[in-house]
Amino acid sequence: MPKTVPHGPGLEPGRLPFSKVVEANGFVFLAGQIGDAPGSGLVAGGIEAETRQMLDNVGGLLRAVGLDYGDVVKCTVYITDFDEFDAMNAIYREVFPTDPPTRATVEVTRLALGARIEIEVLAAR
Repeated sequence: MPKTVPHGPGLEPGRLPFSKVVEANGFVFLAGQIGDAPGSGLVAGGIEAETRQMLDNVGGLLRAVGLDYGDVVKCTVYITDFDEFDAMNAIYREVFPTDPPTRATVEVTRLALGARIEIEVLAAR
């Protein structure tokens, strides 16, 4: 099955050369999401606020293609400071309280726009 790039509300192309969502073989791949509010840049308030906004952004993309957090099977989290790992996990648990997806968490030096955290998401139809 070839890949498809869904279009519609919430999936408008950005200024950078990548798709927000790509579907292939029953899987839905979300581009990395950071804690930026649409049209406003990174949210203020530290790792908790960025994590909450980042996961809200993920939820918006999932809803735009008819899915929700329960359809997520794998996440990769990139964090710039592992000392903020517990604070990130507290917010993450609010979105995935039971039977969470598999996950890898990696500490990195820098993220786009000075973000503290970014997540890649794989969901299944």
